[in-house]
Amino acid sequence: MYGLLIIVALLVGGFALLNRPQFIPVDADIPVDFPTDTFSHRDFESLLEKYVDQDGNVDYTRWHSSQESVSTLNAYLAAVSRYSPDATPERFSSESQELAYWLYGYNAYVIKSVLDNWPLESVTDVKAPLEVVKGMGFFHRLRFEFGGEPYSLLSVENSIIRKRFQDARIHFVLNCASDSCPPMRPTLPTGDALDELLTAAATDFVNDPRNVSVDHGNKQVVLSTIVKWFRKDFLNDLAKRGLPSERGLVDYVSSEASETLRAELDAASGYEVVFRDYDWSLNGSFN
Repeated sequence: MYGLLIIVALLVGGFALLNRPQFIPVDADIPVDFPTDTFSHRDFESLLEKYVDQDGNVDYTRWHSSQESVSTLNAYLAAVSRYSPDATPERFSSESQELAYWLYGYNAYVIKSVLDNWPLESVTDVKAPLEVVKGMGFFHRLRFEFGGEPYSLLSVENSIIRKRFQDARIHFVLNCASDSCPPMRPTLPTGDALDELLTAAATDFVNDPRNVSVDHGNKQVVLSTIVKWFRKDFLNDLAKRGLPSERGLVDYVSSEASETLRAELDAASGYEVVFRDYDWSLNGSFN
């Protein structure tokens, strides 16, 4: 018995050693004109306006080839690395400003990781030494600094954004640099405008037939895997809004659906709910 425990402990220890976190430093200075009493996303926003197309795809090739743009991104991330709602709460005067920091910082580090490992066909190409789960290298092993503390992208999403803010709409703004994730948005509002963005993102995502569709021939409602992964968040959202949830996730997407799509979902009562395979191909613009 003790021998088995020792073997298990050695295996676990070896796994942890091989897959120990890899810290990704930001080699840049904070811009000299960065605000002294708040947090600005303007430099990151200007980069997104330059490199994100109308479909939300990112021109990584052109971005990677511009040292100035890479440096601008790193300078923005230098601010993310030093300041945060936890480390410097005086810079964040509202919950929406805090949420904006975590959402946009997450997206910026995703882009940095793609550019650092360029060229890539998928973020899943960035692997851990022992890759037991797809995406483990990119989302779990890599560590990024937020306000002086190292976090994986997975922990930022689950332990901070989901846990603290409990807003299902964040899943339509967080971008994982993959074709099946929500599109990258080039505008980075804060305050009341952030709430408007989250609402618009939820509506856009649900009404995209790649994410929600009805297959009457096979009597199926076909949903994005994102809805499956974060099922609890979406059902909790229905409960908070006092909306019915007898049909589970179908009721959630129906609450965000256009009139036409809602009518289709209503006509699909009793259909099987299936989930579309997740496409991890890079959300790159190859024009």
